[in-house]
Amino acid sequence: MKKSYVVLFFGFILSFLSCEVDDICLEPTTPQLIIRFYDAANPSAKKQVSNLNVWVDGKDSIIKNKATDSIAIPLKTDSDITIYKFSSSNLVDEITYSYQRSEVFVSRSCGYKFVFQNIDASKASSNWIKQMTIINPNVENEKNSHIKILH
Repeated sequence: MKKSYVVLFFGFILSFLSCEVDDICLEPTTPQLIIRFYDAANPSAKKQVSNLNVWVDGKDSIIKNKATDSIAIPLKTDSDITIYKFSSSNLVDEITYSYQRSEVFVSRSCGYKFVFQNIDASKASSNWIKQMTIINPNVENEKNSHIKILH
């Protein structure tokens, strides 16, 4: 009778030792590009964009008819260039973002994330966006803005 309790006890202990810890990723993953909009007449004052639409050519809109002074948009992780179209009040501007990608190991539960260095932005048109300034050329987190757009 005592042998069965000992065997049951060791079986119970072994079942707990064979369990794995649940890996849940709580750390931030690949950061998005943070863009803030400012008034062209007063470059230090934020200015809300009305009816903002943002999309990658040939894809669905990421932002639709939004009134905001800042946005977060993803950059492509399989290419060193992402081309976005920005529309406000039926005026469309195309901006090309070029960058260098690096994979960074986050943790076992999260795996890898991409960070983007040496961001450069160029406009194909100037319908409503007057000027762009790169504030932070490295996209490693979403704590601060990366690009300032004057309109």
